[in-house]
Amino acid sequence: MSWDKIEGNWKQLKGNVKEQWGKLTDDHLDVIEGKRDQLAGKIQEAYGITTAKAGAEISEWEKNRNK
Repeated sequence: MSWDKIEGNWKQLKGNVKEQWGKLTDDHLDVIEGKRDQLAGKIQEAYGITTAKAGAEISEWEKNRNK
């Protein structure tokens, strides 16, 4: 699934994102609004990881969504 489709279907995917990154709140997800860079930033903040690690986790999540 391309990121454009993820952004377009953000409301439907928020539950899946919360399953993957449980520390993210509904407020976080509302602010993110499907933006990949915003998601990476919130994951980085919530989990205390690097931007590169957050990006890698998102890429892995995207890949798994395409299965």
